Amino acid sequence: MNTADDVQICATTDLDIETFHALLKLRVDVFVVEQECPYAELDGRDVEPGTKHLWTADADSPTAYLRLLSEPDGTARIGRVCTRKDRRSAGLAAKLMTAALAESGSRPAVLDAQSHLTSWYARFGFAVAGADYLEDGIPHTPMSRTASQLLRPR
Repeated sequence: MNTADDVQICATTDLDIETFHALLKLRVDVFVVEQECPYAELDGRDVEPGTKHLWTADADSPTAYLRLLSEPDGTARIGRVCTRKDRRSAGLAAKLMTAALAESGSRPAVLDAQSHLTSWYARFGFAVAGADYLEDGIPHTPMSRTASQLLRPR
């Protein structure tokens, strides 16, 4: 793990097993344990060709994470955005979003936001793209961003 919360970007095939395990553990700690949503966190998409993992870390473990997927139509899909509880409000997720949008280049991007975070994602140029729905008991909102929208927070 690197220090100073530098953004790391890596394909699954280039991750060492210890780092990959630590990233998955952070996701499970936040989404399954903390949010009390027993669901299949390991959905098979982590190992798809083109999947990128973006994270920040302190000396010991990941501090924030997101996954960047490539959909069959070429659209970038951002997901699994999370920050370790003790590092929230430090701007780490914003650093990851900025890096993910730069990494995705001119491709359109989509995500499924927890509904209470839609205004946060709007800072990155995302707009509501459909009706709210429940996933694992948590309201979510589909959002999309075209290539012409800003690459950095407003």
